[in-house]
Amino acid sequence: MTLQQQIIEELHVQPTIDAEQEIRRTIDFLKDYAHKYSFVKGFVLGISGGQDSTLAGKLAQLAVDELNEEAGTATYSFWAVRLPYGIQADEKDCEDALAFIQPTKTYTVNIKPAVDAGVSALKEAGIELSDFVKGNEKARERMKVQFAIAAVNAGVVLGTDHAAEAITGFYTKFGDGAADLTPLWRLNKRQGKALLKALDCPTHLYEKKPTADLEENRPGIPDEDALGVTYEQIDDYLEGKQIDEAAQKILEGHYLKTQHKRHLPITVYDDFWK
Repeated sequence: MTLQQQIIEELHVQPTIDAEQEIRRTIDFLKDYAHKYSFVKGFVLGISGGQDSTLAGKLAQLAVDELNEEAGTATYSFWAVRLPYGIQADEKDCEDALAFIQPTKTYTVNIKPAVDAGVSALKEAGIELSDFVKGNEKARERMKVQFAIAAVNAGVVLGTDHAAEAITGFYTKFGDGAADLTPLWRLNKRQGKALLKALDCPTHLYEKKPTADLEENRPGIPDEDALGVTYEQIDDYLEGKQIDEAAQKILEGHYLKTQHKRHLPITVYDDFWK
């Protein structure tokens, strides 16, 4: 088995999908979880205005709507969370995403005071964070807020991780990489777009260039620039197609060095190092 085949099998990516079937599959997945665990009263997700959170948020709201209809009462909720660091550069996209999703309730939490306080406390202790590491602190603060909201509301936190992100480890460990459920797992980037098209999402929300936008020295840097490969190349690779040799080397390099992000905390019983 080649490394490409191993990765495709591990991430459960299919070369082609039926968008409507995958929408139904995801909604049912969320509903089944809520049915299995009676304490769950809904889902929490940070909404950035980008493709992934827009898709996960819409599917979560559709699941909640069906759960409430079946229960005959407004038992379940989807809590969307806006998490700007000060002023969000693409705030209009975030507003458009929320208008498309129509969440049960929206919270807005400015993470800047908490992040800056943590950075200052570390500096006082003699630890000065680089701009990149501070970006990770932003991601972890955002997830901390979501888990707090989930705890108060008897909800669970959704993650937006998908195959094109998982293969590169392009997320913050215990930040946006932390969640209770990851409903988009298995889909690559273009497949996520196909689901949004089927859901009649405004085009600009999934055609915009993806960016984590965590670094202040490089604001809004596109994911593709940071990774050194395009999402088209990543998606082709995940669908079993041949890609440029240099791009494949970069992509597989990202996969190999970020293995720790796709693994639970390691115990003495794990064979992770073999």
